[in-house]
Parts: sequence; C-alpha cells; structure tokens
Amino acid sequence: MAEFRALWSADLLSEVGDQLARVALAVLVYQRTSSAVLTALTYALTLLPSLLGGTLLSGLADRLPRRRVMITCQLLQAGMVALAALPGTPLALLCVLVFLVQLADAPAKAARMALLPQILLGDRYVAGQAIGHMTRQSAVLGGFAAGGIVVQAIGPYLALVVNAATFLFAAAIEAVGVRPRPAPRDGAATPGAMWASLGQGVALITRSPRLRSLAALAWLAGCYAVPLGLAAPYAAELGGSPVTVGFLMATAPAGSLIGVALFTRLVPPEWRGRLMGPMAVLTSLPLVFCALRPSVGVSTLLWAAVGVFSAYQVAANAAFMRTVPDTSRGQAGGLVASGLVAVQGLGILLGGLLAEGIGAARTVAVAGALGVTLGLFAAYAWRRARIRTPEPAGETVSA
Repeated sequence: MAEFRALWSADLLSEVGDQLARVALAVLVYQRTSSAVLTALTYALTLLPSLLGGTLLSGLADRLPRRRVMITCQLLQAGMVALAALPGTPLALLCVLVFLVQLADAPAKAARMALLPQILLGDRYVAGQAIGHMTRQSAVLGGFAAGGIVVQAIGPYLALVVNAATFLFAAAIEAVGVRPRPAPRDGAATPGAMWASLGQGVALITRSPRLRSLAALAWLAGCYAVPLGLAAPYAAELGGSPVTVGFLMATAPAGSLIGVALFTRLVPPEWRGRLMGPMAVLTSLPLVFCALRPSVGVSTLLWAAVGVFSAYQVAANAAFMRTVPDTSRGQAGGLVASGLVAVQGLGILLGGLLAEGIGAARTVAVAGALGVTLGLFAAYAWRRARIRTPEPAGETVSA
C-alpha cells in the first residue's frame, strides 16, 4: 500500500498543478493580449496534447521502466513550467511550452495507470481506481476555485512557479515511494518501435471483443459530456445567472463522487460487470428529460444523476486494464484515454453547432437520446463478450 500512496500523492499533486496552471495561463495571456480568442487557444493547448501524446507516446510506458518514465516526464514538466514562469517569455514560446508540458503528461499518466495493477491486486485494484477517480474529480471541482484564489493572491507568474514545484514534489515522491521495476517489453524506444507499438495496441483492442466493448462503454462519455460545453447557453435559456452555469457544471463531477463511492462500497465485485451495461444506458437517460426545459433545480438533479450512473467507468477501466497484457498496458490504456478526449471534444463541438439551430436544452436531450441508443449497443456487446470470453486470471471486476 505504500507504493499506492506514493502514486496517489503524485497524481494528486499533478492534477492540482494542472488546474492551477490552466487558471494562471488564462489570466496571464488575457492580461498580456486582452484577446479572448488567444486565451481560449491557450486553454485548448492544455487539452490537445493529451490526444496526441496518449496515442503516440503512451508506448514508452511499455518499453521503458515505468517509474523512470513518470519521474523523467515530471522533471521535464517542472523545467518547462519554470521557463514559462519567467516574466517576458514571448507568447509564442509560452504556447509551445504549454503544449510540450501537456504532451509530457501523457506517458507519465500511461505509466502510472499501467503500474497500478502491479501494485494493487484483486479488489484492491478497483478500490484504488475508485480512490484515484474521486481524488481527480475533487481536484477538478476545487482546482479552478482554489486556482483563482491563488492567482489573485500571488499573481500568474508565481502561480506557475508553484505549479513547477508540484511537478518536482511529485517526481520526488515517486522516486522515494515507488520501487524500480524492469521495462515490461524488451527493445529500444525508437520511433520505428513506437509506431509498431501503436499498431499493436490498435490491433489488440480491435481484435478482442472484450476490449472493444469496454472501450465502447468508456467512449459513451462523448454523449453525456455535451452538457458541460452547453452549460452557459442552457442556463441562459432557463433564465439563470453565471452562478447557475458554475453550479450546473459542478453537479456531474459531484454526482460522480457520490456514485463511485456507492458503487465500490455497496456493489459486490461479482455484480459490477453485470451492472456496467445497464448503468451505461442509464447515464445518458436523464439528459433526455432536458427537452422539457425543467427548472434549474430539476436540471441540477438530472445532471447529478448523470454523474452518479457514470460510476460504471471505474469498473470498466479496471476491467480493461486487467484484460490487457502487462507488456501492452501503457499503449492500450493511452489509446483509450486519447479516444476519450477525442469523443468528448467532438461531442461538445457538435453539440455547440447543433445548439445554434435548435437551442441548448434540446441539444442536451438529443445527446442523451444518442447516448442511450449507443449505450444499448455497447451494453449488448459487453454482455456477449463477458459471457463468451474467458476472464483474465484474477479478474474480480467483471464477473
């Protein structure tokens, strides 16, 4: 458990630092340019590299010792954030540094994700996943508010220095608290080997009914993430204020915290896999009722219910990672994580375009209906795969 505590602490520091950096960078760019477009572009640069890095660099977590990958990436991030914190850093260089910092985050997260099943066995792994999920949701909930307070108090430059320090502390914790292990796969991490690893990861997922269905269950988030991108126009249609926007955006993460706690504590391990399909369908169902334009209070309950039912994602992620061979966990996990970022971004983009024509409330309802429909297919595929495919040794998540 000592190694898990080290991983958890490092993950928490990294997540808090990420939220602080996003606030600091937004304030810094807007102060220097007064441009909403450039501010939004800078924020987007904190998200796009997750897609590229998760696809192209996650294989490093399989070809190099995972502890070394985590520590090296976080030291690189600390150095780049420290450079960004220098007053007078050109805006173009600042954007490049932001991109590279987030690019380095992808292999570090892949290594941490792939290492966890080696540290926690049996149902402890699911519990560890749940704790990590709840911690990240809490960091997201509190990170922006706390980040705003910190930036207001010490300014964006010093806030970036604090962010660099969080990466240094995370690297130190992992260096002391995580024991060295050999690389899961032999061979150098050359560009050719990384492309080969990417192809093998894609083939591994597409050829396995079990992995395909689990990835499909995870990517349903592309439907029920749409309300987060439409919170402002949705609140405006209901006559709400900016406070309403923040309240609506916080309800799904808050519901997720509750759902994960209940799901992992009250549902026996042998039932979690059976409930994943129904919960995946139910996750999007509350959004359908937004077509009726319910009050802010009712909308809050509906969006919170989405978060509660989305707790199935913890079990789906655990089942996926334990199904993948250890030699491919970094790459396969990175691919699914990248796909998750892609479908959420695409869902929000398409939702915004549709809302221009039919309004935010109806668009949220359409996203919910699509999520229910796709969820039925994904749930059926998962049920077939779970029945027909032998479970990996030691699997307790998806019986």
